[in-house]
Amino acid sequence: MANGNQEKLIILRQKQVEIQIGLPRSTMYLRIQEGTFTKPVKLGARAVGWPSTEVSAINSARIAGMTDEEIRILVKNMEAARKFAK
Repeated sequence: MANGNQEKLIILRQKQVEIQIGLPRSTMYLRIQEGTFTKPVKLGARAVGWPSTEVSAINSARIAGMTDEEIRILVKNMEAARKFAK
C-alpha cells in the first residue's frame, strides 16, 4: 500500500497509453526500439501495461523540450528503477 509520500501506482494498458501520448501503437513500439519510451511490463501471458508515472514523465519531458538523447537517459533510469521497486 502506498504511503502519503508516494503516488498510487496505476498500470495503463496499451490503448490507454496510445491516448495519453497521442500516437498509434506502431509509433509507440518504434519509440521503444529507439529507447525513447519505456518497455512494457508483463502482466500475464498475453497482457502488458505501462506504469502511469513513466508515461507522465515521458510526456512531461517532451513538453519541456528535452532531446531524444535526454529522454533515452530518462527511460534507462526509469527502467533501472523498476528493478529496485518493492
